[in-house]
Amino acid sequence: MTPDTAHTRPEHELLREQVARFLAREVEPHAAAWEEAGCVPREVLRKLGAAGLLGLAHAPDHGGAGADALTNLVFAEALSQSTFAGFVITVLVHTDMASPHLQHAGTPAQLARWMPGITRGETITAVGITEPGAGSDVAGLRTTARRGRDAQGDHWVLNGRKLFITNGVHGDLYFIAARTGEARHDISMFIVEKGAPGFSVGRSLDKTGWRCSDTAELLFDDCRIPADQLLGEEGQGFRSVMANFQTERIALGAMAVGHCQQALRLTLEQVRSREAFGATLWDKQTIRQRLAMLDAKTRAARSYLYHCAWLVDQGLDSSAVSQDVSLLKALTGELAGEVLHTCQQFHGGMGYMRGTPIERLWRDARILSIGGGATEVMLDDAARRY
Repeated sequence: MTPDTAHTRPEHELLREQVARFLAREVEPHAAAWEEAGCVPREVLRKLGAAGLLGLAHAPDHGGAGADALTNLVFAEALSQSTFAGFVITVLVHTDMASPHLQHAGTPAQLARWMPGITRGETITAVGITEPGAGSDVAGLRTTARRGRDAQGDHWVLNGRKLFITNGVHGDLYFIAARTGEARHDISMFIVEKGAPGFSVGRSLDKTGWRCSDTAELLFDDCRIPADQLLGEEGQGFRSVMANFQTERIALGAMAVGHCQQALRLTLEQVRSREAFGATLWDKQTIRQRLAMLDAKTRAARSYLYHCAWLVDQGLDSSAVSQDVSLLKALTGELAGEVLHTCQQFHGGMGYMRGTPIERLWRDARILSIGGGATEVMLDDAARRY
């Protein structure tokens, strides 16, 4: 992988090396069993926390490192060199998609209560936005929250369903978007702990890919939570979700680029050793040229990825970077599909065998043009900003 000298610093390369050692020691030798079990062991997540890798972007006061967006991107890209994307998304949902809601909007009391466990990997987080009738259209969600008061004090009562929630089965702390008024964008965020009255996991969902990440349907049936578990200001949840999408989509872009890099490495090894018709596949001009073009596209996407993280680090409002991030998400999600399709093709029949790294990467990459903002939604969002 060519170093990104325009953006990266020496400490970024040390971070890559640290993550690579962790993957080689704690993930790659063991994760096939996690695929069968459908989840990542909590012990592994606690080890990531002990290594200081679950709170890079969070404040040092609560166990984080206070790192910038570029450093956070380097971590996501390095983590995505794993051939087990279910492990990768389990971590990135926790670090980049769920817990940032608390970091950005939590009160001092909320941060002190939950953030230390989050950065140590003892409290695993999930974010509940998607519903059966509302995915990329966040304003279409129907889960409701109404304020109440009785002898036990002020509280909120949530009713509704959430779907396709990563870390939903085995998570500990959930950041839930719910409607608190009649206006289309009148949405608020809430903190819901596992075991809250009226909150349950409806189903553990069986997915094509990301096999070692747990995915759930969440049910809220008169779910009662204390009034102080409103996260941020009432009615500002839509804005919070939109702002955090920039972090989420950069992380997903890093996943896509990381998987492309790993697939190209695996395929180069394959075509250099596999012989057909008296020569290696690498000796076939068309094979070399197609892989070279895919590498060029991956390098270009990677440069755009780092540029988007750099834009975030300039302190710009999320609306000022959202067009670039939407374009990045669309580009990288589609590129992952193109790269993995071709790389699997060049592995021949073995590339279709369950348990091989290229088959797993191909299967896992399919979601990257859907989850976190479908390609069509991302392109339309970007087009409306011209």
